Amino acid sequence: MTEHGHSPQEVSQRIGAPPGRGVLRDVVYGGIDGSVTTFAIVAGVAGAGLSPFVIVALGLANVLADGFSMAAGNYSGTKADLDNLHRLRAIEERHIAHYPEGERLEVREILSQKGLSGEVLDQATDAITADRENWIALMIDGEYGLGGVDPHPMRAAIATFLAFLVAGMIPLVPFLLGLAEAFTVSAWMTGAVFFAIGALKSRWSLAPWWRSGLETLAIGGTAAAIAYGVGTLFQG
Repeated sequence: MTEHGHSPQEVSQRIGAPPGRGVLRDVVYGGIDGSVTTFAIVAGVAGAGLSPFVIVALGLANVLADGFSMAAGNYSGTKADLDNLHRLRAIEERHIAHYPEGERLEVREILSQKGLSGEVLDQATDAITADRENWIALMIDGEYGLGGVDPHPMRAAIATFLAFLVAGMIPLVPFLLGLAEAFTVSAWMTGAVFFAIGALKSRWSLAPWWRSGLETLAIGGTAAAIAYGVGTLFQG
C-alpha cells in the first residue's frame, strides 16, 4: 500500500494543509522518560530495602511532579520555537517593505538552488513575490530552514504529560496491587513498556521494530540498573 493517495483532490488537500510534525516526538519523549524515571525511583528505593509504601509514595510524587515539569518544559520550549517563528516573520515583513529588491534577489537565489533557471526562474520569482504571504513563507523555509507549519505548545505539553503519566504508572502497578515479588513483576512490566515504546516508534522510522525496541529497552534498563546500584549502597 502507498503511504498516501495521489489523486488531484488528495494532493490538493494534503499539500494545502500539511500536518506538521504532530505529537510523535512528545509522546515518545514523555513515555520513555516517564517509565525510566519512575522505575529508576522504584529500583533505587527497592535497592535500599525500603518499604513498598515508600516506593508508591515516591513513585506517585515523581509521576505527577516530574510529569508536570516535563510538560511545562516542553510547552516553554515549543512556545519559544513559535515565538521565534513570529519574530522571523516580522523581520521578513519589514525587509520586504523596506528592501523589496534585496528580498527578490533572495527569492531568486532560493529558487535557483531548487533547480530553476532562465525564464522559468523569472516567472516563478514574479509569481512568488506577487503574494506577500507566499513570499514570507518561502523565506522562512528557504532562508531560515524552518517549516511552514507552526508548532502547538499546549498540544505538545498535553501529549508529553499524558504519555508520562500512563508509562510512569506501569512500574507502580505491582506495588499498588500488593503483589508478591512486586519489584520483579515491576521490572518485567517496565521492560515490556520500554520495548513496546521502541517498537511503536519504529513505525515512523526505517529501523526494524525489534531493533528499535531493544535500543529503548537498553536505555531504560541502564538507567534502572544505575539507580538500583546506587540504592544498594544505602541498604541497611
